[in-house]
Amino acid sequence: MRTLIVDDEPLAIERLQLICAKEPAIDVIGTASDGAAALRLTEALQPDLLLLDIAMPELDGIGVARALSRLPNAPAIIFVTAFDGFAVEAFDIEAVDYVLKPVAPDRLMRAVQRVGARRHADQDEGRHTPDPGDAAPSPFASEFWVPHRSELVRIAAEDIERIDAERDYMRLHVGGRSFLLHQTIASLEERLDPERFIRLHRSTIVRRDRIQRLRHDGSGVWFADLGDIEIRIGRTYLPAAKALAGR
Repeated sequence: MRTLIVDDEPLAIERLQLICAKEPAIDVIGTASDGAAALRLTEALQPDLLLLDIAMPELDGIGVARALSRLPNAPAIIFVTAFDGFAVEAFDIEAVDYVLKPVAPDRLMRAVQRVGARRHADQDEGRHTPDPGDAAPSPFASEFWVPHRSELVRIAAEDIERIDAERDYMRLHVGGRSFLLHQTIASLEERLDPERFIRLHRSTIVRRDRIQRLRHDGSGVWFADLGDIEIRIGRTYLPAAKALAGR
């Protein structure tokens, strides 16, 4: 895979070169130390993949990715950065992966393998003749990438059981574990399929099929029983909750 490394730190470029040199799937064809040079080299060399830093002076990595996304044959993007706060922006512009520094060779290779898998899927789709009856792509998110320790974890939207707001973060509950995502509950609600998820409180969203029963305490306060926990239902969200039971 013809690869361009973009980073404003020479030591970071050198480390990526050393990692890539040991991987036969990667052919490093050039390096750039700023965003403008990255755009020029991409036009000249036509790489398949950019290993792209985010925090760079003037034109940063997000700006480079946005500019490249307008090209007819845009290269795949793997962000390689020391900051986890740009994950939402990165995946909104369809980056393939988001690897945190210091880069572990096995983590980088998982990201590269994901690029390969996407390329094969795109090739297969290109060979497929669209059927007029094919369903339109869903406007809602099918997955989220969430910072966890030294990497980002892919969480399928359908696996999320409950979301609780904690100040500026959302706690995603998935199979007995939880992950923090830096996003507002309003913006996250917009990205979730309302056929699958329902907001029960200003600070809580749950997957609809997790609700086992609704009950009230006799004083007008309603709760949703999820089996392992009860969620108080806010007055604003009570009509939608009752609609689940056809009330």
